[in-house]
Amino acid sequence: EGIRRAIKQIASTPSSQSLSNLSYLQLSMIPLLSVISSIYSLAFRIRRQLYRFGLISTHRFPVPVISVGNITWGGTGKTPMVEFLARSFADFGICSLILTRGYGGGDEARMLQRKLCGVSARVGVGANRVATASKFLEHYGYVNFPATTEEILSREEETHPDRIGLLILDDGMQHFSVVRDLEIVMVNSLMPWGNRKLLPAGPLREPPRALSRADIIVFHHADLVEAKDIIALESEIREADESAELFLTKMAALHFFASRDVSCKIPLTAVNNVVVLCLSAIGDADSFLLTIKKMGALYVDRIDFSDHHRF
Repeated sequence: EGIRRAIKQIASTPSSQSLSNLSYLQLSMIPLLSVISSIYSLAFRIRRQLYRFGLISTHRFPVPVISVGNITWGGTGKTPMVEFLARSFADFGICSLILTRGYGGGDEARMLQRKLCGVSARVGVGANRVATASKFLEHYGYVNFPATTEEILSREEETHPDRIGLLILDDGMQHFSVVRDLEIVMVNSLMPWGNRKLLPAGPLREPPRALSRADIIVFHHADLVEAKDIIALESEIREADESAELFLTKMAALHFFASRDVSCKIPLTAVNNVVVLCLSAIGDADSFLLTIKKMGALYVDRIDFSDHHRF
């Protein structure tokens, strides 16, 4: 856990800032991390080209596919966006199949299943998303969408609430084996690129130029930064992608709930003028703390664990 924290602090230190705040141990780790980062970069580029030139096969499913991903490690709001999309399409009578790898023992998958209980959506967990999706489509069936205007006009009104009409890839940007129809990329406004280095020396899975593949780019936690920072971020992103649609989002808390009983809702006013200790194991603990502070807490302290930490 200590090594993970040390590496995260290295990666989170912007290149424009001095490294003087890093410990001797962290400074001594940088050369090794840089070497591993170079190896990762080479391996990733080779893998990308193999898919690009068809040397590794890709799979297209008979229903539309939306990918929600990012070019950095966690904390960009991917899973809340996936939930939002599933709920929105369910309101239009379209059942979504969410495909997730199940990181950290599947905690996010279980959270999605709990929060989408009663919603027309399914959650498929597995490293092989092609195999997982194929099993669900075979078991539940899928919606055949009309391909032309004539087919739409001639088709009788049908509803198939159990049939899958959409696939949503949770954390799917680097999952090249599935052909997608829409690429949504989440960006953490608080720390877009960190020190701008690739994993593990930095937080980047891909260089920022990879944003050129995006159809939609979402600036998450936009309410926690100044307007000038959003403007600067938008300007930089436009250098990589001039055509993508840009959106701003924020994480809006509705209530707290008791850890032993999630059905027990506690109003947000419970933290007004009190001392709060934030215990977290998420990708971006800073946004969590800032959100609690904005609720009116008197003082906020923190204990941070790595993303998906098992208590």
